[in-house]
Amino acid sequence: MAKLKTRSIFLAVLFTLVLSSAPFSAAFATGLQPAPDDTFLDEEFDDPFAEEESSAEISDPIEPVNRAMFWFNDKLYFYLFKPVAKVWRIFPEPMRNATGRVFDNLGAPVRALNSALQFNLSGTGREVGRFTINTTIGLLGLFDPAKSWFELEPQKEDFGQTLGKYGAGPGFYLVLPVFGPSNLRDSVGLVGDYFVDPISSPYYFKLKSVEQIALKSTDKVNFLSLDADTYEGIAKESLDPYLTIRSSYTQYRETLIKD
Repeated sequence: MAKLKTRSIFLAVLFTLVLSSAPFSAAFATGLQPAPDDTFLDEEFDDPFAEEESSAEISDPIEPVNRAMFWFNDKLYFYLFKPVAKVWRIFPEPMRNATGRVFDNLGAPVRALNSALQFNLSGTGREVGRFTINTTIGLLGLFDPAKSWFELEPQKEDFGQTLGKYGAGPGFYLVLPVFGPSNLRDSVGLVGDYFVDPISSPYYFKLKSVEQIALKSTDKVNFLSLDADTYEGIAKESLDPYLTIRSSYTQYRETLIKD
């Protein structure tokens, strides 16, 4: 019985971490998605020497393994996640936006705690305020009056960023199955996020593994249904999508930590 319980906990952690972000996009694409008149893609991809120079600074000792995992994730995205996301688009966009806000509201404990750990008192207060307002007036997060009425803008905080704030370097680059781009520091941070996230944490709702996976999958499929094919755009314009994603992810995470 003890072995069975331990195995169930392990599977819950594994699947929750794997589904904690949509492939390629959820971890960083929202921060990279260009405006209609943005020339980010052209500027990055027209100069292969600049890309080579920036990528040389990133530690990637297991690049062959990472490239194999990148290939796997790419096929999984195009043959599973993207088709499912297209089917999900049968639901009206306002409904999908509201669903996304509910899941974003559930992520408030992770953001609030990490703001506190970084001694960011204004950020902590903002997240507590957003959660309180959106859970009550916003009907459990279906609406975002904290932003529209009180101008409390959402922020991005996680344990990977907290470790970075305390001086932990990114370590070597990793491509995780399904999850996509990461690094050693952020992968360790995912474990901390797991235990604070209300959906996955054993201290909140105490959901079963199947329930956790269902909720996380719904969140990420819903996200992809609203995403403007960011990954396809990056892959299409890049001579080497692997290097582009690696560089973009690293720069995005560094920006979040310095913010």
